[in-house]
Amino acid sequence: MRINPLRQLLADGKPVLNAWLSIPSSYSAEVLGHQGFDSVTVDLQHGMIGFDAAIPMLQAISATPAVPMVRVSKNDYALVMQLLDAGAYGVICPMISTVKDAQDFVSYCRYPPTGQRSFGPARGLLYGGADYFVHADREILTFAMLETREAVANAEAIVAIDGLDGIYIGPNDLCLAYGKAPRAESDDPEVKAVIADLCGKTRAAGKAAGIFCSSGAGARQRLDEGFGIVTPGNDVGLLTQAARDAIAVAKSSVAVAPVSSSLRSGY
Repeated sequence: MRINPLRQLLADGKPVLNAWLSIPSSYSAEVLGHQGFDSVTVDLQHGMIGFDAAIPMLQAISATPAVPMVRVSKNDYALVMQLLDAGAYGVICPMISTVKDAQDFVSYCRYPPTGQRSFGPARGLLYGGADYFVHADREILTFAMLETREAVANAEAIVAIDGLDGIYIGPNDLCLAYGKAPRAESDDPEVKAVIADLCGKTRAAGKAAGIFCSSGAGARQRLDEGFGIVTPGNDVGLLTQAARDAIAVAKSSVAVAPVSSSLRSGY
C-alpha cells in the first residue's frame, strides 16, 4: 500500500502544511496540490462540496505530491466510509465532544476487528494499492475536531483513545463556545489559554495537534506555539486576498501606460 508521508513527518517532528478546499473544483484542487502543501483537505462541512464533487477533487489531488484528506460534514458512519473508499488518506471529523463521539469516529475508519468499517475500498485500491486492506488501518489518519466546551472538558480522555491520531482545533467555533467573536488567531486570554491547553494535552499524549489558521502568518504563529499541522487559510480566503492585493496595486498612484487599441480586444 502507498505509504502516508504525513505519518513520517509527524513522527519526525516536522510541520505539516495543509491546504483547505471549499470550492468544488478539481482544477483548483490540482493546482493547490502542486504548490508545496503536504496535504490538501476537501471540506464537505462548510465548503460548497458534496460527495459527487469530492470524488474528482480527490482524484486531482492524487495526481499531485500532496496527501488527499477530507473534512466530513458530520460524524456519520456511511459518509466517513464512502470518503475513505473514494481514496481519502485522512479524515477530519467536526464537533467531537465526548469520548463516545471519538470512539465511534475512529471505529468508522478501521476495519474489524479494530473497528466497524465495511469492506469495499473502490478508489482506495487504485490510489493505495492492491494490498490496501492489509495496511489501511495503519496508513489512514484520523483527526477529531475539538471546538466545544464539552470537548475541552473531555480533551484528555479523547486524545488518549487508541486509533485516534490527533486533534484539529476549530478556533472560530471554540471562540463562539466561550461567547467570543469568531477569530482564528484570537487575542482573547481565555480562548488563548484553552487552545494552548488543548495543544499541550495532545502533544503529551503523543498525538498530533492541528489547527485552522487565517493566513500564512497565523500558521507560523501556531507552529511556534507547538502545533504540528497548520492550515494557512482556505482557497476562498487565498483567492480573495490575492484579488484584493491585485486590485490595490492596479488602483495605486503608480502611473500606468494606456493600453494600445490593438490589444484591447485580445486576451
